Amino acid sequence: MDFSFKKIASEAGGFFSRAKQLTEETFLKAERTELDANFEQLLQRADKTEEHTRRLLSCIESYLQPNPTVRMEEVFYEKLELKKDGGGRMNNLESLAQAMNDASEEFGTSTPYGSSLQKVSHTEQKLGQAERELVQQCASQTLLPIRRFLEGDMRTIQKERKVLNSKRLDLDACKSRLKKAKSAETQQAAEADVRVAQAEFDKQAEITKLLLEGIQTAHNNQLKCIRDFVEAQMSFYAQAHQLMADLQRELSGTVTYRGSSATVISPVQTNGQTGKTAVQESPKV
Repeated sequence: MDFSFKKIASEAGGFFSRAKQLTEETFLKAERTELDANFEQLLQRADKTEEHTRRLLSCIESYLQPNPTVRMEEVFYEKLELKKDGGGRMNNLESLAQAMNDASEEFGTSTPYGSSLQKVSHTEQKLGQAERELVQQCASQTLLPIRRFLEGDMRTIQKERKVLNSKRLDLDACKSRLKKAKSAETQQAAEADVRVAQAEFDKQAEITKLLLEGIQTAHNNQLKCIRDFVEAQMSFYAQAHQLMADLQRELSGTVTYRGSSATVISPVQTNGQTGKTAVQESPKV
């Protein structure tokens, strides 16, 4: 109990000492221990890394799920494992496919309109599945590692920076007391406090510097995440282009009706290549 009381009293004394030192630095322009230029550059790079990484994470999340309400509900990259089997809600393309399929069944798949709706529905369903796979892949390979960096390494860096600042305030407070010491006994005690505070500050500065130098490793890891993101996009858009090209060719022979006439739309071959579509009117009934 006595030990706990002393510890609390010591922490309270340290808090007021730091607050006093910070006030004097802010308003009275008291001297303070400055970090070297290289250390300051490392701190600035860490701040810029956190700023741009958070912005990057937010933009990728918005791209993968534009609806902010759904984004907050699902937190898809954290619940990814649950969604692999569960299915979850339909995305926009899957909803469109369902609507077209329902309409084709209502109008009859034997009619030109119903048949076309069914064909488009099948393609939109495949696109929806491809989009779902894109989200899952980007969530696991891009979003999750980036968020882990922010919530892990970056949070540790900021925590150690706060500790370093506290040690710096303690050191400068001890230096301030040494300058104000008048008796030899008081001066000796203040010098001993400065030595202890300097050692603690140097130790904490080394710890913080090592963490800051690790930012380069984080950049390399995130570079891999971005490359994975680009590859996932490339695969998705290539698949989407192929699906739509196949659908367009499939619909090119669809029979539609304008008034009482039947129009057959088919590709025209020009020098072995497909050119503009030819329209053939059937006789009016």
